[in-house]
Amino acid sequence: MNRFVTVAIPALALLLAGCASSGPTRVAQAPVVSQPAVVAQPLVPTTAQTVQQARLTTSIANGFVDPAALNLMTAKDSSEANSAQFYALQFGRPGAPRQWAGDKGTTGSVAVGPYVRVNNLDCRDFTHSVKISGADYVRKGTACREQNGNWNVVQGAA
Repeated sequence: MNRFVTVAIPALALLLAGCASSGPTRVAQAPVVSQPAVVAQPLVPTTAQTVQQARLTTSIANGFVDPAALNLMTAKDSSEANSAQFYALQFGRPGAPRQWAGDKGTTGSVAVGPYVRVNNLDCRDFTHSVKISGADYVRKGTACREQNGNWNVVQGAA
């Protein structure tokens, strides 16, 4: 009898295992709820968007450079100074001047202070120095970034 039980139990187990796997296998799946597509929009414009918008109207002729120097500057000088002024205001570290060079030895630098929030606008103090034919021209002031991204001088001093 003991021998019969030893052989019968494993044979019965194999028989039952064969029966269980002979039919089609069905797996129950829980219902899937699809999520609505969410498009992530940045809260602030990207750097490329900000640069493109602000460069359209940021101009050193609007009080960023001493008017006496502005009258002596060439188109290349103005372009280089304008670019340096914009990038210093937009991305510059406080106290780290941004240098520029134009035609015929004309050079300049723009230094900015930290961002200060005034009337819900980002503002920065700036110092724009221009050197033309050995003469130095310095313009200091405060510029604020308007809601459209453009920088405008709100206070200037020679």
